[in-house]
Amino acid sequence: MDITTFFLLFLIVLLLSILAVGIIFQGEIKAARERDPAAKSDLEIILLYCGFHAILFYRIAHALWRMKIPILPRAISQLGRFLTGIEIHPGSTIGHGLFIDHGMGVVIGETTIIGDNVTLFQGVTLGGTGKETGKRHPTLGSNIVVGTGAKVLGNITVGDNSYVGANAVVIKDVPPNATVVGVPARITRQEGKKIDVSLDHIHVLDPVMQQIDELNEKINALEKKLGNK
Repeated sequence: MDITTFFLLFLIVLLLSILAVGIIFQGEIKAARERDPAAKSDLEIILLYCGFHAILFYRIAHALWRMKIPILPRAISQLGRFLTGIEIHPGSTIGHGLFIDHGMGVVIGETTIIGDNVTLFQGVTLGGTGKETGKRHPTLGSNIVVGTGAKVLGNITVGDNSYVGANAVVIKDVPPNATVVGVPARITRQEGKKIDVSLDHIHVLDPVMQQIDELNEKINALEKKLGNK
């Protein structure tokens, strides 16, 4: 086989592989296109997005993990960690449409469960709190955003349509349609409305500031009453 034939065969195999990946992982590609304004094409996502590559490694490793094949699933996940900077244990359970933006430093533990259409930013940890056995990592519902550097720890549940603010440390259950911020994380007041789970990290309510504002309102009201007297 001459070099030209070899190159053509290699190119055909490469193109077919890219096509197959595009078909099999169209949910993850669509998620990246919708949630990252920098994404210009499906091909760019397939070739250049480390978060997408980490999911590829995970899907392969998870399939082998479910077959109870020893060592190889962890070896594949560690290769993915080395190449992408994202560590996803093959034993975790991840739904469709996961988008890992930038991704460096993301850690997803063994018993983590993630629903559909979840977004994780860089530095997120979905981890345990000690050496307990059994279900020891969090369960995330669907349509959730976890901001940069946030830590969700232990066997807790984050409800659907929730937002975890950047650098928050979540160690208790979060109800659906909630926003949590701070260390430890606190639930912000949402007036019973469903949260618009977007990528806007700026307009997030601060529960501490809410309490301060309420105290200021009470103080102002008391001052007016005293002034009237």
